[in-house]
Amino acid sequence: MKNTVAEIPSNHINEFKKLLKGSIVLPSSASYDETRKVYNAMIDKHPGLFALCKNADDVVAAVNFGRDNNLLVAVRGGGHNGAGLGLCNDGLVIDLSGIKFVDVNATNNTVKVGGGNLWSEVDSATHEFGLAIPSGMISSTGVGGLTLGGGVGYLSRKYGLTIDNLIEAEMVLADGYFVTVNATKHTDLFWAIRGGGGNFGVVTSFTFQAHPVKMITGGPTLWPIEKVEEIMEWYDTFIHDVSEDLNGFIATMIIPESPFPAELHHKKFCAIVWCYTGDPDKFADIFKPVLDLDPVFAHVGEMPYPSLQGMFDGLLPPGLQWYWRADFFNDLTPEIRAKHLKYGSKIPTPLSQMHLYPITGAASRVGAEDTPWAYRNAKYAGVFIGVSPDPNKATEITEWCKAYQEALHPFSAGGAYANFMMNEGQDRIKASYKHNYKRLVKIKNSYDPQNLFQVNQNIKPST
Repeated sequence: MKNTVAEIPSNHINEFKKLLKGSIVLPSSASYDETRKVYNAMIDKHPGLFALCKNADDVVAAVNFGRDNNLLVAVRGGGHNGAGLGLCNDGLVIDLSGIKFVDVNATNNTVKVGGGNLWSEVDSATHEFGLAIPSGMISSTGVGGLTLGGGVGYLSRKYGLTIDNLIEAEMVLADGYFVTVNATKHTDLFWAIRGGGGNFGVVTSFTFQAHPVKMITGGPTLWPIEKVEEIMEWYDTFIHDVSEDLNGFIATMIIPESPFPAELHHKKFCAIVWCYTGDPDKFADIFKPVLDLDPVFAHVGEMPYPSLQGMFDGLLPPGLQWYWRADFFNDLTPEIRAKHLKYGSKIPTPLSQMHLYPITGAASRVGAEDTPWAYRNAKYAGVFIGVSPDPNKATEITEWCKAYQEALHPFSAGGAYANFMMNEGQDRIKASYKHNYKRLVKIKNSYDPQNLFQVNQNIKPST
């Protein structure tokens, strides 16, 4: 049974505060309600104490305080997690948002990033050097959470997942020790954090291999939702055979009022959002099969890579209601395509949507046991997202999202991308790590046998 912060004598909290270069926030603090906000406004948790860390020493002090006082401990980076796993009730939140830096080494194209950075900050810094790190689709996402879970994004076909480009990390373990992990140091931990989530410690810095990406050709194409089966059938072959310079995720969605043309507003569509990193002179020939399908809207052109990464940030700001479900899929059979037509035609709100991210090219060439990310042979990482600014819509978007995923789950590969999961139970976590789960448990037993880091998609130590 965990203690609560309210049970800790105030003098102990004051002593802890003196150890920090950063600060603490308590329920009595004027900034408490603002501090406990996260990206998903559906999350309403009340931590007992926030430790706003400024450096790794602060994290060491916070980990020791949480462990020594038998507190429930959550770790928050960007606060973007759909299930709100950067917060906990009554316990300690180790907040990394003050640990921010982006150091680009232009000699070997490596980038060292603070545990509290957002991808928008990283993209801005690397772009100046004509470089990019494979990440996700929304630049307001935190580096830490996305990386530790895997990292599927626009550059996955060309350069792999984010974890495939992680070459080193610095982290604080449950016993308070600060360690560096890489291919030669703490190799078991290095394996575990590349997809195993925040189960093994608090990562205060990441070092990535970046790649020469500056300008890309990208943007969305749209077809009426009635054509989703036809477009998905075509896409299922095209995206896996086309040059790895071209990536595109497919979606069912409603077009919101901005920034799209008025004639598209509030209509349902099958969409594909593209990213091309290759020779611009070859793009027209590569992209011709897409235009031959007569999209009703095609806004695809050359732009800086960070512009594509941030293209939808304005549509999906912090403070919306969110509910997520997810699954991996091996194919897009007629039965699956029919389900997408059915539920894509019933999208409840303009920001609710379904995405399928292709797992192909470089992302698929990493072995299924080389990282905890077990579904390298799946063709798609699917996510079903209910979104609305209106709290009164929370039930409606949740029920639609669950119904969509549950209708397709029998056709799935069994597990889901951990970053897209809510609190769905231990069986779901085991299914998502599949054959790698036992190895993760063994490493958990070595580094966190008391399960200090349990507010996550938890790898439970064996007893």
